[in-house]
Amino acid sequence: MDVRIAPAVTAIAQGAGASASASPAPGQATTAGFSDALRNALQSVSDLQQQSSSLQAQFQLGANQVSLEQTMVAMQRSQVAFQAAVTVRNRLVSAYTDIMNMPV
Repeated sequence: MDVRIAPAVTAIAQGAGASASASPAPGQATTAGFSDALRNALQSVSDLQQQSSSLQAQFQLGANQVSLEQTMVAMQRSQVAFQAAVTVRNRLVSAYTDIMNMPV
């Protein structure tokens, strides 16, 4: 079983620096930014949720290669990644609201 921390959490924690640190191939311009990091983080959360759902279905059908422990760990990883994504979203909305309420 692959027991790695969700890339979503690290990508969200590192912000735009996570995707901008990769060096581009010769002749290609670097356009990676915060939106790319956020998109990748959300894709990782989605992948974790799909993996968790798949393991749950396999366990419920009685597949021998899927254990209860493996299923529960996948569910928890998915839940933690989703909660981190929701927290980031809430912070972004709060920052946007604060900026919009600034006097000009």
